[in-house]
Amino acid sequence: MNDAPIGIFDSGVGGLTVARAVINQLQNESVTYFGDTKNCPYGPRPLPEVRELAFDVMDNLVDQGVKMLVIACNTASAAVLEEAKENYGKLGIPVVGVIDPAARRAMRISRSGKIGVIGTQATISSGSYDRALDQPGLQITSAACPRFVEFAEAGITTGSELLEVAEEYLAPIKAAGVDTLVLGCTHYPLLHGVISYVMGKDVTLVSSAAETAQDVYHELTTAQMLRSEKSGPPTYTFNTSGDAEDFRSHARRFLGPEVKHVQEINTGA
Repeated sequence: MNDAPIGIFDSGVGGLTVARAVINQLQNESVTYFGDTKNCPYGPRPLPEVRELAFDVMDNLVDQGVKMLVIACNTASAAVLEEAKENYGKLGIPVVGVIDPAARRAMRISRSGKIGVIGTQATISSGSYDRALDQPGLQITSAACPRFVEFAEAGITTGSELLEVAEEYLAPIKAAGVDTLVLGCTHYPLLHGVISYVMGKDVTLVSSAAETAQDVYHELTTAQMLRSEKSGPPTYTFNTSGDAEDFRSHARRFLGPEVKHVQEINTGA
């Protein structure tokens, strides 16, 4: 079981930011990544629909023999995390999401207690970050930024259209005077440059990727499930529900040379 890969999934390529952090921090661990690009984006979908899609993907990863599930998608984390922990925990498979790690980081570094959160419509509407950041003295300002996923998936990280959209989305966050901004979608770190430019140098951007990787390490260490160095080099497997070549070209740009082959898989969703 310890030699089994860590299963990571997202609606598209955004979760590769989490996969990158996991690979960097746990260099002996194998990873199986699933990008549900056929159904991307999850953000505009109703949470019950996101729940169905997410469980289809997680069941597929479990069938492939992963030892842990990482929900590298804020929308899916908001929809299914607690239920997934209960369901797969019975099988001895720990489950980690991306919302709590990002919230903890934001609370640690905010100087004023004024924290902004941006995410998909489903994530913001779910109130998941409001609950995770529900601490005395904190002032939370949230905004949905649905088109950011479209730009990230298309590989568009600069340009006048993106800048105009970012200025419109981020206006209420800027007006609230936040000093910390949570990127509440794993696609958004791909747009770090334009978001930072609009928010200004005094605002710290928080991505869940590194913090989530730390939670993965903690869970595997506590459960004594770390892969042995004697097991040989780790393997990296990439699956998608959409077009494999399209996913590979995007994934290599955002993750790097680890993406060598992508397999198309029908999850039934």
